[in-house]
Amino acid sequence: QVQLVESGGGLVQAGGSLRLSCVASGRIVTINDMGWYRQAPAKQRELVATITSGGSTNYADSVKGRFTVSRDNAKNTAYLQMNSLKPEDTAVYYCNADVSSTWFDSYRYWGQGTQVTVSS
Repeated sequence: QVQLVESGGGLVQAGGSLRLSCVASGRIVTINDMGWYRQAPAKQRELVATITSGGSTNYADSVKGRFTVSRDNAKNTAYLQMNSLKPEDTAVYYCNADVSSTWFDSYRYWGQGTQVTVSS
């Protein structure tokens, strides 16, 4: 089994910054793409940013230019640097990773989520 543990959430004023971390542990042969998603109250979960094992990134339009996703493959860790935060960024942020525990298949795992609250 694989576990993803997020950290770094909290309460911040509009215009502030936070850095989220996601550490993967367990039976890991390789981690393919990793990503961050968020879910605000009464809304569907949405993609925030993804990063491949090679470092290619993809962002939701709403966060482009403000958020930066990165990863440290040696530490099985992904990061989300969030700058210029807005109240509409308030949500539970979830880490997602496509992990191979064998050389033959992979499975997507989710973390438990970390709350980000941006006050106006």
